[in-house]
Amino acid sequence: MKSLLLEIFTPQKKVFSGEVLSVTFPGEKGNFQVLFNHAPLISSLEIGAIKIAYLDGTKRIFATSGGFVEVKNNRVVAILNTFESQEEIDVKRAEAAAERARQRLYKHSADIDLIRAEAALIRAINRIKIKNYHF
Repeated sequence: MKSLLLEIFTPQKKVFSGEVLSVTFPGEKGNFQVLFNHAPLISSLEIGAIKIAYLDGTKRIFATSGGFVEVKNNRVVAILNTFESQEEIDVKRAEAAAERARQRLYKHSADIDLIRAEAALIRAINRIKIKNYHF
């Protein structure tokens, strides 16, 4: 079977290491899939979904808030800000975070960091979308 070694790290720890059939990342210019014998690359990643196809045919989706990935010689190393499975996502918490961010954006007061509030809103919406995703 033509597989890849996938290793995923967050600031806290190594969260995954194993052989997979493919992995799809949210790249800066759109989603891209890595398969066996993929050309070498280094890419930054955006807020979005990481989809993993395992050797047994199962697929899972995870939320990330960005990071970097390197692909070389059928080894994929992802350094991510966050990596959350569907099961880990608390929708009520994400909805509350989205509402707080919307309120900050709506206020437009001088002491509000609009870029930070917009990023918080995008992260919260991404978590909700991932939680509700079905293959």
